Amino acid sequence: MTVLVVILHAGLAAAWIGGMTYSLFVVQPKLKKFFGPDEDSREALTAVIASGNRYKVLALIGVIALTGVVLLLLDNDHWWIHLTKAVLLLAATTIFWYVSWRHWPRRVFATAAERPALQRQLYLLAGTMLVLTATAFALGIAAAQL
Repeated sequence: MTVLVVILHAGLAAAWIGGMTYSLFVVQPKLKKFFGPDEDSREALTAVIASGNRYKVLALIGVIALTGVVLLLLDNDHWWIHLTKAVLLLAATTIFWYVSWRHWPRRVFATAAERPALQRQLYLLAGTMLVLTATAFALGIAAAQL
């Protein structure tokens, strides 16, 4: 049973990390290269790609959190690792909330002059989320090895 929970927990965390990495380092640069100076079209496609994903990601985060609680209950010896992972996940989720419900609405309605600052801010926020989730993932691997 524990092995299945670990596989589900780690697999979903890896999927979240992989999705963020792919978007940040593959999709976004290719959109920029493809559209070149046509910011309006690039922003329109970026919005289409992002549209409808927030509840899927929230469900993913919810299952990661739930399986993390189960792992904590099964592994009391390393509670501090699980607590640290929970704090990192909460921080990443808070950033995701901000990006989804504050940043994106501003970006969708931004003027051409406002877009560069919002694009830079998104890279910073996405990079921070990636570091937080990757660190939590690494701690999970460490907990499994102890």
